[in-house]
Amino acid sequence: MTAGLPNRRPLLSLADLSPEEITDVGEIAFRYGQAPESFAGRMAGTRVGLVFTAPSTRTRTSFWSAALTLGCDVLHLGQADLQVSTGETWSDTGAMLANHLDVVVARTNGPRRDLAELAVHVPATIDALTYEEHPTQAIADLCAMREHFGDVEGLRLAYLGEVNNTARALALLVCQLPFRSLDVYSPDGSGFSAKEIESLNAIRGEEIVRQHHEVPATPDPVDAVYTTRWQSMSAARHDQDWLSRFAGFKVTKELMHRFSGSSEVVFMHDLPAVRDQEVTSDVLDGNSVTSLVQRQAYHKASAAAAALLWTSGVSS
Repeated sequence: MTAGLPNRRPLLSLADLSPEEITDVGEIAFRYGQAPESFAGRMAGTRVGLVFTAPSTRTRTSFWSAALTLGCDVLHLGQADLQVSTGETWSDTGAMLANHLDVVVARTNGPRRDLAELAVHVPATIDALTYEEHPTQAIADLCAMREHFGDVEGLRLAYLGEVNNTARALALLVCQLPFRSLDVYSPDGSGFSAKEIESLNAIRGEEIVRQHHEVPATPDPVDAVYTTRWQSMSAARHDQDWLSRFAGFKVTKELMHRFSGSSEVVFMHDLPAVRDQEVTSDVLDGNSVTSLVQRQAYHKASAAAAALLWTSGVSS
C-alpha cells in the first residue's frame, strides 16, 4: 500500500469540507492540470476501484486517466459486476471491497447515503456523482474559472435550468469560496427548495444564492453563465409540456449578451449537452461567445487526481 493511506478520508460532499480544504483540493487540481507529468507515480501501488453503476463518459475516463498517471492499479466494476444489483447492501459490498481496494470511486445516480455506507469500510470513498451532488465536477469548474479569470474572488455566476447534482455542487463551491453571487434561473418547481436556499446562504451569513423563475429582459450582469442538461440522468418526465416550461431558459448568443456587463460573459456546461435544447451549438462550441466547456472537460482529470490524492492522504 502507498505511504499515507492510514490518513484516508471520504470526499462525498463539498458541504463536509471547510473552505480551506476546498481551497487545498482546488490547488492540487489546478497544479495537476498545468503539469500532470509532475505528479507521475505519486500513488504507485495504490489499488483503486472505479465502481460505476450509471453511465459515464467524462468522469469515468478522467478518473482512469488520473489514476494511471498517479501510478495506481485500477479495477473497473459496473452494474453487472456487483451483487448490489441482486439485493446486497452497499455496506456489505464495502466490507468486501475493503479487503482488496484502497480507494473506491463510485457513481450511482442513487442516494449519497449508499456511498456513506461504503465509506464506513473504505474511508477513501469518492462521490463521482450521486443524486444529490457532483463534487468533483465543481472542482473541475473551479480550475476552469481560475484558469480563465485568474482568481474566483468576486465572480458572479448565473445558473439556468433544472437544479440537479451539478447545480448543488456549484452552489456549495460558490458559498464556501469568495465568489460574489450565484443567481439561479429555473422554472417554478425545478429550482432549489426554500430550505436549500436558506442553508446555502447561512454558510457565509449573507445572500449569496438568489433564485428566479424567469429570466428578465435585463438580468443582473454576471461573469459566467452555466447550464446543464434539462433531463438530469436521462430521467423520464411525466409532464408532456415540460419543454415549453424550460424554453425561456435556453442559452443563446442573445441571452449571453443580456447577461454581459462591462466585460464579456463566458459560458459553462458540465456535459453531456443536448445541442439546441438547453444551449445553441454556436454558444456551446464558443463560435459566438467565449466557452469554457472544453477546459471544464479537460480539468475533470485534474479534479479526479486531486480527489484521489486528498482522500488517500498522500502528499501532493
